[in-house]
Amino acid sequence: MVWVASLNPWWVGLLVNGVLILLVHRLPVLTARGWIHGGVLGTMLWGTMGWPGWLSVVLYLALGSAVTRLGLKRKQALQLAEARGGRRGPGNLWGSAATGLGLAVLTALAPGASPLLILGFVASFAAKLGDTCSSEIGKRWGGRTLLITNLRPVPAGTEGAVSVTGTVAGVVAISLYTALAMALLKPSIGPGPLAQFVLLAATATMATMAESWIGATWQGRVGWLTNELVNAALTVVAALLAMGAALGMGWR
Repeated sequence: MVWVASLNPWWVGLLVNGVLILLVHRLPVLTARGWIHGGVLGTMLWGTMGWPGWLSVVLYLALGSAVTRLGLKRKQALQLAEARGGRRGPGNLWGSAATGLGLAVLTALAPGASPLLILGFVASFAAKLGDTCSSEIGKRWGGRTLLITNLRPVPAGTEGAVSVTGTVAGVVAISLYTALAMALLKPSIGPGPLAQFVLLAATATMATMAESWIGATWQGRVGWLTNELVNAALTVVAALLAMGAALGMGWR
């Protein structure tokens, strides 16, 4: 409808997010404060990138929350489950989404650079979803887990631990999310959609490996390096790798 298209996107975003949160706030996705912060994030995404950018992050949140709850009772019995039954609080939310939101704001401020920024945006969320799936599937069904720095066996749930099952799950999640997000956002950059997909899937996967290395070498040894900061570092690395690779190949 024409009158809807003429509305200020910020007000539309506020309305859509407010109504959606009222409808779904009882779902075990976010804490009470998390929903408030999620409403702020969603409104800013709609205001800067419109409904495609907003929906791509809603898909990220839905997929990540679903995989966190897979085998939850077993993970709780093993004391490997996320706190609060998998509900994300404000710290979890911003650790995962601050990089993407920053890039979304830049797309509005510098529209000429938006295709490149969209690559970084998608890579940041793809890498975080891949990390979540790798960790959650690996903890429940991963079998033998190895420390990424020396490939020695370690207990499931150890920071920096990887497993074949978890790694495959992470790559599948990255590939699925990348395909969905790129179908929504359609950035006009590079040779075409297939090249964009390969670049994003590859750089997001490399970023998750870097995150595992950070977890194995620094996390737990550096007092201020919280899980939220490690997640933020993961998203920054993924975005920089994707945008840097695109620029290095001369994509405009």
